[in-house]
Order: sequence, then structure tokens, then C-alpha cells
Amino acid sequence: MPENKARVPVGLQDIYYAICTKDDKEGVEYSNPKLLALAISANVSPTINSATLNANDGPILTANSLGEINVEIGIPDISYEDYAILLGSRLNSKGMLIDNADDQAPEVALGYKRTMSDGSVRYVWLLKGKFQLPTEEATTKQGEISFQTPTITGKFLKRIYDGNWRFRADSKNPETADLIASWFDAVPEDVPDTIPTP
Repeated sequence: MPENKARVPVGLQDIYYAICTKDDKEGVEYSNPKLLALAISANVSPTINSATLNANDGPILTANSLGEINVEIGIPDISYEDYAILLGSRLNSKGMLIDNADDQAPEVALGYKRTMSDGSVRYVWLLKGKFQLPTEEATTKQGEISFQTPTITGKFLKRIYDGNWRFRADSKNPETADLIASWFDAVPEDVPDTIPTP
């Protein structure tokens, strides 16, 4: 009998983003993905809204619906160019980053990969969300070096086009080889399931 080895996530690599330029009933479109930074951490927390119907003195039915997805990303640094794109700020011709009260962050997709204990990789795209202004903390040097890396948070939602909110692929599955080879070249498209011919 083959040995069934457990595998667990042990790492996180390469955070990409792509601007969502269209999401309506007709279709969805993205810009070419861009590497944001090396990855430190990623926390994805979907909100599930639940309701229970009671009858005959007890619960008889429960229904769930997906709410917003809270995302927190830890990275070594955010370049001013990426900051301006992700937060809707302005980078002027002198290289000065300007934050305005009316700045509006664009909708983006967020991609990354998780390394597993057996050497395989799981690939992820969160399909539509907006990032919020990061909290900035600064501390003076106090003998020992303390890294002061930024964390950016955002809220992600399902797409209007098809209701999808996340794509995932696993390198252990040979069927995904072509898909993951170009995972960060473009946000993947959903391929409808093939209906077998009777």
C-alpha cells in the first residue's frame, strides 16, 4: 500500500498584482501582472454570513453567503510607483509621492504562491479587491536591528461577471502544468468543464 505522506505549507513567495480594468455581466479584463514584492506574509480571511431557519421548535435549514474577504499582506517594502498605483496616489515628475484626500484605489487581482513541505507549490489569485492606506510605524535604532516592514490590507469581493473570487492550482496535479507555467503572466481564465459525449 503506498505511503500517504502529509504535506503542509512551509513558505510564501512572490506577490503579484494586476489592475482589474473591467468586471461586468459581459466579461472581465485585467492588465498584465506586475511583481509587487518578495513575500513575508499573507493572511486571507473570508467573511461568511450565516442564517438559520427555525420551524417545529428547532432549526431546520442553514444558509451561508460569502461576504467581504479581508486580506493582509506583509512585504519588505513598497516602491512609490507601486504605492501610487495600488492606492490611487500621484507620483509627480520630480519623483514626489502625493497623497490626496480624494485618492481612490483601483480594483486589483492579487497573486502569490505557497511552497509545501514536499517541494510542491500551490498557486493563488484573489480576483478583485481594493487596498487601503497602510499604517506606518517608525522606531529609532536601539542597539539591535529591528526590521520595520510595511503591511498592507485590503478588502476583496466576488466578481460581478461570474461570482468567482479566487483561483488556486497545485503543482502536484499534472493537469495544471500548462496553467501554472504562465500563472503570473496573466490572471488565469476559467475554462468551462467539458461535458462528456454520451
